Amino acid sequence: MKNRLSLDLQFFSGEKTEKATPQKRQESKRKGQVAKSAELPSAMIMIGGILLLSFLGSWMLDQVLAIYRINFTEYITWDWTEKNVRTLFEGMTMNAMKLMAPMMGAAIVFGILGNFIQVGAMFTTDPLKMKLDRLDPIQGAKRIFSVRALVELAKSLLKISIIGFAAFTVLWGEKEELFLLSQKSLTESLSFIGGLVLKLGITASIILLVLAILDYMYQKYEFEKNIRMSKQDIKDEYKKSEGDPLIKQKIKERQRSMSMNRMIQDLPNADVLITNPTHYAIAIQYDAETMEAPKVIAMGKDHLALKIKEKAKELDIVIMENKPLARALYAQVEVGDSVPEDLFLAVAEVLAYIYRLKGKIS
Repeated sequence: MKNRLSLDLQFFSGEKTEKATPQKRQESKRKGQVAKSAELPSAMIMIGGILLLSFLGSWMLDQVLAIYRINFTEYITWDWTEKNVRTLFEGMTMNAMKLMAPMMGAAIVFGILGNFIQVGAMFTTDPLKMKLDRLDPIQGAKRIFSVRALVELAKSLLKISIIGFAAFTVLWGEKEELFLLSQKSLTESLSFIGGLVLKLGITASIILLVLAILDYMYQKYEFEKNIRMSKQDIKDEYKKSEGDPLIKQKIKERQRSMSMNRMIQDLPNADVLITNPTHYAIAIQYDAETMEAPKVIAMGKDHLALKIKEKAKELDIVIMENKPLARALYAQVEVGDSVPEDLFLAVAEVLAYIYRLKGKIS
């Protein structure tokens, strides 16, 4: 009794204790509300950049050296005229675009991939819509000083600390080589620095990816908690999707009433009414000139069967009791259907009897 009372109180309290329904999830997705970590695209972009450097690092180094070479061998000797300055800036811009295009492309591709892994293909403009409640300074202050904001700050500090410690560890392990850079040639120094940057990037990428996975798990937990529904929410959603039970009941009653009226209107055309005698009533019509087989024009069970029988008596329609045939017809045939072949002979015998009774045949 106590447990039942607590469940009833929970139902009326509106406490969100139930998992979100598929319909609720679809609605949230249409609004752009999904479980997503901003750390995962960042980690994927860094991984993409590291992969790009590992494959195109030598080419990019050659491009940088070519830029320095042309600046210090050709451009430095030019006179500072308007035309030369324009040519200089156009050349530097094209070289910079050529150098940065692969990195920008990798960042876009891996950034999209990082989001696709989490939410799949999704396009919605709902988050871009202007909402006046976002301009409310009180609500803005609540968001800034909320628990979620503090959690995000703690996450950022933790990420910086872990990556900073990892970078320091890598650099400390290479300190002897770093101190000897002044004694090496430019090519050797650049090669060492490139390898060191690649090592730092791989270390930071792995750490970011691990943190991103943990953050995604946390974001998914928060998302699931935020979209929880109360028992009343589920009930309201069911009413909205399936229709109010009271309205559906009224519609069914109206449909039954219309169907009954239509059958009563067609009943005068019946040749015979086959009954159970109390549970089923099936009205049969047959016109040899226009019909290939007898047709059911009205049928009912229990209360509706009694109404059909009463109307048939008023119309002087022959009522014939045949329990097996009445049950078989009710189970196999709908109003407006012809009598099936396996029941055709039994119905034909009934019609023949009625026709002899009415003197239509000898």
